[in-house]
Amino acid sequence: MNMKKTFLKASVLGLLITGLISVQSLFAQSDPTGKKPVTSTYAITNATVFTVPGSPGTKATVLIKDGVITGVGSKISLPKEAKIISADSLYIYPGFIDGASQAGITKPEDPKRPENFVSSNPPDEIAGITPWRSADDQYSGSSSQVNDFRKAGFTIAQIVPEGGMIAGKASIVVLGDEKSTNILKNNTALAANFRGARGMYPATAVGVMAKFRDVYKNTELTQQRSVQFTSNTGVVRPELTPTYSAMADVVNGQVPVLFTAENDLEVRRAISLQKELGFKLILTGLEEYDAVLDLIKSSGAKVLIQLAIPNDKAIKAQKEDVDEATKAQYARVKEAYDQALAQAGKLEKAGIPFAFTTVGEKAGEILPALRKMVEAGLSENAALAALTSNPASILGISKIAGTIESGKIANMVLTTGPLFSEDAQIKHVIVDGLIYDYEIKEKKKGNGNGNGEVKAEGTWEYVSETPAGSSGGTITINKSGSSYNGTITYDNPGGSGSASSPLKDISLSGNNLSFSFDVAAGGMSLNVKVSGEIANGTLEGSMSIAEYGSFTLTATQSPTFTANK
Repeated sequence: MNMKKTFLKASVLGLLITGLISVQSLFAQSDPTGKKPVTSTYAITNATVFTVPGSPGTKATVLIKDGVITGVGSKISLPKEAKIISADSLYIYPGFIDGASQAGITKPEDPKRPENFVSSNPPDEIAGITPWRSADDQYSGSSSQVNDFRKAGFTIAQIVPEGGMIAGKASIVVLGDEKSTNILKNNTALAANFRGARGMYPATAVGVMAKFRDVYKNTELTQQRSVQFTSNTGVVRPELTPTYSAMADVVNGQVPVLFTAENDLEVRRAISLQKELGFKLILTGLEEYDAVLDLIKSSGAKVLIQLAIPNDKAIKAQKEDVDEATKAQYARVKEAYDQALAQAGKLEKAGIPFAFTTVGEKAGEILPALRKMVEAGLSENAALAALTSNPASILGISKIAGTIESGKIANMVLTTGPLFSEDAQIKHVIVDGLIYDYEIKEKKKGNGNGNGEVKAEGTWEYVSETPAGSSGGTITINKSGSSYNGTITYDNPGGSGSASSPLKDISLSGNNLSFSFDVAAGGMSLNVKVSGEIANGTLEGSMSIAEYGSFTLTATQSPTFTANK
């Protein structure tokens, strides 16, 4: 029994399967665990590539090395070590950038009120004034929200802390391997809003404006007194506080204020404060802004609009057999809905560059909302720019992101069709050179049974569960005419590293795959049989060895980078 368990752990465990096909075996990718890649250089070939918004898609190869784009074009020279990945029928776009996001952000606990609390003059932290806080401290890259937004095509985000009227400082992160810090830049903006404090000052939007002005002016005054104190004798020492220290870079123009302004009134208030105090302004969270387009343009403020569309339940609930007064009411509701959808297109026509914020939105509703904006008048070029080059410019990272060019981070979105077409689906997202694979919904074929679409050929990464633990490796299957051949890798039963064996008796009947292979271990030659059912690029089945029984096996096919036709 001891020898049997040793063999199971050393060899068979390494036999059974979690489909790494994708690029994990190639680049440590389709599995977000980020295993060490076999090579850090690969070329995605023959895809339709949109290098920058506004450019026509052209057939090209994208060469990547160590997470950086090193070449883009149809006639680039490929190094010998490059893994060639065919991307026929796929479309490649620059990775999306979220101008303001709270994906992965957890709100800190509210501080307890002190015993001598005075509601008219509360401590800064109690009143929601915490400019010293950093989004880094509230962010978790392993959050399911991060994965959801990555699945929607986002590769970089400016994460914004949760909190009160002055919540803290934002950071820019790559939505990549959760083992990394993923931080591109800290202290990128001060997050502020018109949300008052409950049961204390400032409780109203007007109170927030007054308090923001007070904090800003006091920071200026403290800086002036600090200079006087360090340069002269006999000067009273200024009172330095965490609030004034953290606000200094905003007052000095080094960090912009990311002011949430959902409607036209809040936009006016934010711009009024900016003109009075002189800080750099980024308006974010805009939902109702049609009436202040001219003001926004003249202010020079940068703009992040909400990547969402209004709820249309009221329109869908409208009935046909109603009186004239109700019909008139229906018409007003529909007009308001259409005007809200058309706002993004009006921003474009006004010549105001903008990007998106996803705060408060669901990742699965992003692309449908964007397509609705395009239908309502926003051009596809402007929509793509708002996802890529515009936020890169607003966040100051255009040198490393926002387009597909040599020298930039390898962040890309691969779709099965033109991005704004109804049937297009995101199949792969490349972040920092790591590839994430996502299941796409199969289009219905003529006979509807899909038997003719099942393919065994390709690379699979597998995992098997046995009493001794789990183990995995890769399976490679090739097709020549109507016959198959291939190999499997597994943990070497004779020592460290891995071993491989040729596959025998490979058979694909419908969606049922079976094969066998031999393993030499402990002076024995054992025959291992594998059988399972293929569905949507996944193999689920079992591995059996006569003397040792049968064990669960699952495998995932690596991406071939070809879209469904």
